Amino acid sequence: MRTSRIDRTKRISAQAGFTLAEMLVVTGIMVLISGIILMNNNRFGGVILLQNLAYDIALSVRQAQIFGISVQRFNDSFEAGYGMHFQTNTSGGGSQSTYVLFADALAPENGFYDCPQPGTANCELVQSTTIAAGYSISQICVTPASDTERCDITSLDVTFRRPEPDAYIRSPQVSGISESADIYVRSPRGDTKIISVYANGQISVQ
Repeated sequence: MRTSRIDRTKRISAQAGFTLAEMLVVTGIMVLISGIILMNNNRFGGVILLQNLAYDIALSVRQAQIFGISVQRFNDSFEAGYGMHFQTNTSGGGSQSTYVLFADALAPENGFYDCPQPGTANCELVQSTTIAAGYSISQICVTPASDTERCDITSLDVTFRRPEPDAYIRSPQVSGISESADIYVRSPRGDTKIISVYANGQISVQ
């Protein structure tokens, strides 16, 4: 009787574990679930960074609007309008995009960003921002006053002057002042946000 009881105990002990195949299956499932969670987390983080970039650009345009309709000194002048200059990552032949806060102070005041001599008083630069880490201004579209939307724009200038908050939207590739502009920013994963600026001074992020 004692011997059969010992044998039964050994058989139960032998059956009470996981086989190698079962362990491999469980480990594979855990690796798969962890990978999905990490992938979704990275995508979520990228979307948040893209959204922050879009709002930073929109706030920069708003800052130019505030400077333009208030008395903001540039060099020795209090009369300059202020604006934002945008370039796509293809306009300079590189992989980065830039946007510039500038004072439309050099005569003649043409509503475009002019900087013939960087680092000197003969330059309208106030602040320049370079977008890095794979994020970029991928596309610029403008809607001229009497034409259809154009999305082949590589350079855009939006200026503001006292006393109205209206935006003067210009591009060297389009004659006259446009009614609106859309600035597309893209993440390394291909997600896109749009900053829209309208002639009445409205700024929005889509």
